[in-house]
Amino acid sequence: MNEFVIKLADERGRVQEQVHAAATAEELRQKFTQAGYYVYSVKPRSIRAGSKRKRAKLDTFLIFNQQFLTLIRAGLPILSSIDLLARRQKNATFSAQLEDVATRVKTGESLSVAFEAQGGFPLIYTTTLQAGERSGNLGEVLERYLSFQRVALTFRKKLTASLVYPALLVVMVTLLFIFLISFVVPRFALLYDQIGTKLPALTLFLLSVGKNAQHYGIYALIVAVVAGFLLYRWARTDAGADLVDKIRISLPVFGNIWLKYQVALFSRTLSTLLTGGLPLVPSLETAARSIASRQISKAVFNSVETVREGTSLARSLEKTKVFPELSIEMIEVGESTGALAQMLNSVAEFFEEDVQTALTAAMSLIEPAILIVMGIVVVTILIALYMPIFSLSTAGGMQ
Repeated sequence: MNEFVIKLADERGRVQEQVHAAATAEELRQKFTQAGYYVYSVKPRSIRAGSKRKRAKLDTFLIFNQQFLTLIRAGLPILSSIDLLARRQKNATFSAQLEDVATRVKTGESLSVAFEAQGGFPLIYTTTLQAGERSGNLGEVLERYLSFQRVALTFRKKLTASLVYPALLVVMVTLLFIFLISFVVPRFALLYDQIGTKLPALTLFLLSVGKNAQHYGIYALIVAVVAGFLLYRWARTDAGADLVDKIRISLPVFGNIWLKYQVALFSRTLSTLLTGGLPLVPSLETAARSIASRQISKAVFNSVETVREGTSLARSLEKTKVFPELSIEMIEVGESTGALAQMLNSVAEFFEEDVQTALTAAMSLIEPAILIVMGIVVVTILIALYMPIFSLSTAGGMQ
C-alpha cells in the first residue's frame, strides 16, 4: 500500500487535502468519486512537503468526546455526529482533523483507523475506540475513557498546583541574585574606587563577580541558552531520554514519587483498556506506550513476552525489578480473584494518593529551604557590600 495526497471537494463545495493509503492513485480516485466527492488531483505523498499534525488540547478533546457520546446516545449516527461537531469547533486545526475523520469514515474506514490516521490523538483513545467497535459498545467504552481522562487530568492539575509556589520562589531567588550582582554591586564598586580604601576579601570577591557579570553576562547567557537547547535536543534522542529517565528515578525523594506516579498511570490505563474488552497483551502494549518513563515502559514491554508465553502478569512484572512490591502483590490478588481490572484501578488510586501525600510533604520542606537559601544569599551580599563602610565608620570614630 502506498500513501497519496488527494485534493477533493465535498457536497458543500469545501476543498480539502487529505492523506490516504491505497494500492494505486486510480483506485483512490474511484473510491472518493463513488462516495460523492469531486476529486481534483491524487499525488504520491512524497511530492508534498511533510507537515506535522498538531495535538489537540486535552480540555477541547474531552469536551468533544463528551458531546460525541451524548449525540451517539441520543441516536444520531456516528458520521452525522462527527460532521456536526466538526462544524461547531472553534479550533481550525481540530475542526480539519474531524472533517478528515468524517471523510475517511464515509469512504469505509473504521472510526479508530480514521482517528489514528490524524497522528495527533492519544494511542489509548484510538485503541479504546477499536475495542468499542469490536464489542459493539462504543458508547460504554467512550464513557470509560472519559472517566479515565477526567481522573488523570484532575490528578495532573493537583500535581501542577503543588509545584507552582516552589517554582515561583526559585524564580524570585534567581532574579534577586541577578539584580544584586548586575545592578547593586557595580554601584558599590564605583563608590569604593573613589574612596580608595583597603577592602576585605569577601567584598573583593563579590565586586569581582559583579564586574565580570557586567562584562561577560550576556555571553554567559548566550552560552547557557545554546547549551540548554543542545541538552534539550539530546534528551529527545533514545540515549538521552534513557539517561534522563534513569537520573530522574534515582533522585533521593522525587525519584520515588516519579516512579509511583508512572505506576499509577500505567495501572489506570491498563484497567481502562481491560474494562473496555481489549485482551491483556494488546492492552499491555498500549499501556507501555502511554508511559512517560522509559525504564517502566521497557519493563512493561519485556513483561509482554513472558505474559504471551503463559506467565501471570504479576510474576512478569516482578521479574522486571522496577515495579514496587505492593503493586505486584495487589495485581497478583486481582489475577487470582478474576478482578484484575478492578484491582488495577485500586492500585492506581492507592499510588495516586501516595504520590499526592509524598509531594505535599516534600514541598513543605523545600519551600522553607528555598526561603532560607534566599535569606543567606541576600545577607551575605549585604554584609560583603557594607563591611568596608562599617570599617571606615569604626576607624573614624576611633580617631
